[in-house]
Amino acid sequence: MVDQRRSGGAGAADRSGQDGPEHFLVVFPGYHRPWANWIGQRLEAHGQRVTLQRWDPPREVPLEESLADLLLSTGRVLLVLNDWFFELGPRAVGEWNDVLRGYVAENAERFAAVNLTNRQLPPATAVLEPVSLWSTGEQEAEERLLGRLGIDFRRTSGRRPAAGGSRFPNTPPEIWGEVPRRNGRFTGRDELLTQLQERLTEAERGNSACTLLGMSGIGKTQLAAEYAHRFSTDYDVIWWVNSDDRNIQRDRFGELAVELGLHSGSEPGERIRAVREALRRGEPYGRWLVIFDGWDDTDGASVMLPHGPGHVIVTSRNRGWGDYTDVLEVPSFDRAESTAYLMRRAPHVTSEQADEVAAEFGDVPLPLVQAASWLGESRMEVPEYLRMVREGRLSTVEEPAGDGFPHSSLTSWSILINRLRRTQPQAVEVLSLCASFAPGRIPLGLARAYPQADLPEDLRWMSTDLPAWTRALDTLVNYSVLTRESRGPVNAEMGPHQESVHMHRLVHDIVSRLTSDERRDIHRKAVRTLLAEADPGNPLDSRQWPRYAELLPHLEPSGALSSSNSRVQAAVLNCLRYCVRSGESTAGTRLAEKIRRSWTTFMDPLAQHMLDLTTQQCNLLLASGSFRESYELGRALRDRLLAAEVRDELGELNVNGSLASSLRRLGRYSEALDLQAKVLQDAERLLGENELTSLNARHNLGVGLRLLGRYKEAYELDLETLSRRETVLRARHITTLNSGNAVAHGLRLLGQYRDCVARQEPVVRLHVQVLGPLHPQTLAARTYLALARRREGGFQQDIAPLMDSLMQQLEQVHGRTHFSTLSFINDYGNFQREHGDLGNARDLIAEAEAGYRALLGPAHPVATGMLTNTGLVMQASGDRGEAMSMFESALAGLTATLGADHPWVLGCALNAAGGRNFNGRVTDAAELSRDTLRRSRRALGDEHPLTLSCQTALAADLRALREHEEADKVEADALLGLTRIFGAQHPHTLSARQRNRPYWDFEAYLG
Repeated sequence: MVDQRRSGGAGAADRSGQDGPEHFLVVFPGYHRPWANWIGQRLEAHGQRVTLQRWDPPREVPLEESLADLLLSTGRVLLVLNDWFFELGPRAVGEWNDVLRGYVAENAERFAAVNLTNRQLPPATAVLEPVSLWSTGEQEAEERLLGRLGIDFRRTSGRRPAAGGSRFPNTPPEIWGEVPRRNGRFTGRDELLTQLQERLTEAERGNSACTLLGMSGIGKTQLAAEYAHRFSTDYDVIWWVNSDDRNIQRDRFGELAVELGLHSGSEPGERIRAVREALRRGEPYGRWLVIFDGWDDTDGASVMLPHGPGHVIVTSRNRGWGDYTDVLEVPSFDRAESTAYLMRRAPHVTSEQADEVAAEFGDVPLPLVQAASWLGESRMEVPEYLRMVREGRLSTVEEPAGDGFPHSSLTSWSILINRLRRTQPQAVEVLSLCASFAPGRIPLGLARAYPQADLPEDLRWMSTDLPAWTRALDTLVNYSVLTRESRGPVNAEMGPHQESVHMHRLVHDIVSRLTSDERRDIHRKAVRTLLAEADPGNPLDSRQWPRYAELLPHLEPSGALSSSNSRVQAAVLNCLRYCVRSGESTAGTRLAEKIRRSWTTFMDPLAQHMLDLTTQQCNLLLASGSFRESYELGRALRDRLLAAEVRDELGELNVNGSLASSLRRLGRYSEALDLQAKVLQDAERLLGENELTSLNARHNLGVGLRLLGRYKEAYELDLETLSRRETVLRARHITTLNSGNAVAHGLRLLGQYRDCVARQEPVVRLHVQVLGPLHPQTLAARTYLALARRREGGFQQDIAPLMDSLMQQLEQVHGRTHFSTLSFINDYGNFQREHGDLGNARDLIAEAEAGYRALLGPAHPVATGMLTNTGLVMQASGDRGEAMSMFESALAGLTATLGADHPWVLGCALNAAGGRNFNGRVTDAAELSRDTLRRSRRALGDEHPLTLSCQTALAADLRALREHEEADKVEADALLGLTRIFGAQHPHTLSARQRNRPYWDFEAYLG
């Protein structure tokens, strides 16, 4: 098959002395496409014409005939040789020697060759005079290539490939991440690989993603790995992401941030966001390939799948990927591929026998690999092997493996395991141990890393007998049962204690079926013990998160979630704490529920581990927006604690802290504040004033005060908390940074906008340095700064792109319906309305209002307050009657829940007075404005911006009542105050001087 034709420029003479370029047909096995591409580029750079032809001549066609077909081309035929080239077909070495000595020797002037291996080739290959490019540098390789073809290197030296061309094959990509080792026995699939490349390269820029879809064992992973190797010279970054488990997937994808040199934090979500943004921009690399292997659950695809100038490959069994990517079906081998693989791996097998074996296993690659491994290693004759497969009966297997997998393969595996029990029993022990982990990546080196682990007597050899360990693994790898993996750089040496293997999910399933219940129980207990030993013990340390991500998927398969061993339970809880700390709230919530279902069957509800579980589960529920569920869970535990005979004050302290947080989110602010004050008092009494729990309780008390509108008290408390945290925890601690946010937020609520900006700017810079620009807490800090700059009244043209960027990043981090995103959607809508984009403002405010009603219920203060923003949009659109109805509803609802003096209520009253004025109810408007001004002065002070706005509004109402003398005096006092606080050119001052009616934006804040 001809893959590609290229036309080179004139300027070179062929060997006959005629003018013009010579033509070369470069013939290569698909395995060596990178070399063929490079050879073609170099010949074209020297003025030659080149055609590339991938070659895999059918076995049934005589070799001489296939070679003769090549000579139908003009010019010379350049063969790209290695030992694999002579196995195409496959064909016997003797057949090649005969043809080389005969037909090729007779046409020697038409053939040339390069050699890419240091392995022995058929002796008669000498007739081709192959020049070796094995292990050479690029310039040396080019000189040798051109010298063999009689092309003057000096005359055209220095002409390199055009930008974007393929790299020299011996030069690896800049970043090469955990791609499985190349399978030297990879067979066929050339057409499929070509289709995959075409789909990726021809896709719309920014959306080049393709899913390899097929049943288990069909070869999707091998195909993706071969693509990465075969086309590696076309990429600068190739990154492999094992995606069987969501946590491992997120952790692994996030590790690319480090390789790309991105300034991101250590939290997985933060790293993922930074990686996606870098890939989208194509900086620092635009030619990238990311492979997500085994991604069967499409949940999270929208926040994980990268876009940009590079390519994405997904391997999956889930047809739902058609909604996100192009899909390429991976079929079984065709019969020629099946038989070729079998005959290469087991040379004693005839073509007829290979055909019979392939038919037995339905041409499915995985069982064929196992069959070929068995036949090649054992040298068993095919009739005997097939008889054993067909006549075998497995009493332990009652149903087929499913997913289209041939049932006969179960018998084949049984034959293999029975043989290994006789010849390599330790290999069977390792295999069975692997089946007690989750399928996919298995940190098998744990068995050697922790010799102190309390393993069963018959498994202790794994940590003490390195030769036996090595033999067992080598045997399993040779039989294609396991593949070795490493997390280090390419070709890095790793000790046995660091060793990881990959076990296909279908192999895992079959081995599990063929393992007795007794052995399975023993091995699961051993795995639980190893997981507990491997627990780093500090899930708050982000440097340990990769280890926790590695352990997490194996908790459930090993039975760790139902273990009664205290140390195993502690490890399970630490994995849960890792989920909380790293932001994995979805996975953490699912894990917490599984733990609870298991532990409630045998554990005292008031046992310390159960108390810790509840605390972490409440945190996860709050982070995901499940406020009511968090509250109910905490309340049930508190009732149990209060009813207990022996009081557990620390248990009460922790659950009360969770309940106070839940109450704040549920809008029960006064109740939350009272409980939080008790939490702080108890924490300082039991633990001391400067312990982390006490400092957190003090911070949360400030949050509660802010929600009740007690801004000055909250600000003073936040200042004290910040000082203590800076002393005890230092300035760069994440909670200290959070106190910096709180102090700046307090200044803005107090109306001190310039001071807020001055304080928040260095806080944001420190957040970016410590946590990265997209960490959720950094995004909160940047949001506070944007809102403060909007109020400060400086360069307003700079605010729009800043808010637009923040809007996109918050959606990327949290999703569109998360409460943090809804809060900014509301703020952004207010900004758009203020700057005249009423259509966009209406859509954003409506989205935020609907989102909060769905999340919180219509009676929640935040959902109620949203009505006033809806009213402002209506009023700006000219619908004054409906706007007034919204203002009055918000005012009545918030007054009932928060009291008449809360700043939110005062703001709603300001808007309601305006609505009354615009609708002709001037007397009612003046009455409400006078009462609102009096209350605002008492609650916020004479010079708070809201108070001065109320004063300006009252002047407008008095003027409408023709009470000009009082109106002028009230207005003059307000203008004096605005000028003193903000300056004469501030938008607030200018607006008041122009007698524009003031209004108040509701900011949706949940604390």
